[in-house]
Amino acid sequence: MSQEAIQERARAVRMIVFDVDGVLTDGSLFFGDDGQEYKAFNSRDGHGIKMLRDAGVETGIITGRTSQVVLYRARNLGIVHLFQGADDKLEAFEQLLASVNLAPEQIAYMGDDVVDLPVLRRCGLAVCVPDAADEVKARCHYVTRANAGRGAAREVCELIMRAQGTWAAQMARYDR
Repeated sequence: MSQEAIQERARAVRMIVFDVDGVLTDGSLFFGDDGQEYKAFNSRDGHGIKMLRDAGVETGIITGRTSQVVLYRARNLGIVHLFQGADDKLEAFEQLLASVNLAPEQIAYMGDDVVDLPVLRRCGLAVCVPDAADEVKARCHYVTRANAGRGAAREVCELIMRAQGTWAAQMARYDR
């Protein structure tokens, strides 16, 4: 897909939804002896999500796993649209659509594995990371240069802000 077509899709985005494992994290799962699950998130990804939200784009998460750490991270980032334990991500996406009153074309989705394909096919801007499943990369409009959990979410947030002309206003807050 051409850069112009990607920019056009990014301009229409009013919400971005992220998968967690393999997108907001590098996909590694850490478990303590007590069964507690641990994940590592990237702080620049988090700040990019906050800047995008401040620029007027809503944010959400749809993940197949359920963990307290994802709930804590979502709260920390101001993400109120959170679907955990979503065995059927398309069903969760449809519930989200009904609750936010947006068209599918106004939503970007970022995934990495075949379970994300139904949503990637339905959303307006389909994004994945470089090490996503080949079937996912073939379906996505944009493949990030940065890896999962290492700036990929920030990259797509910046892409959307630049396309919508809000990046400069966000940067002005820090360029004093």
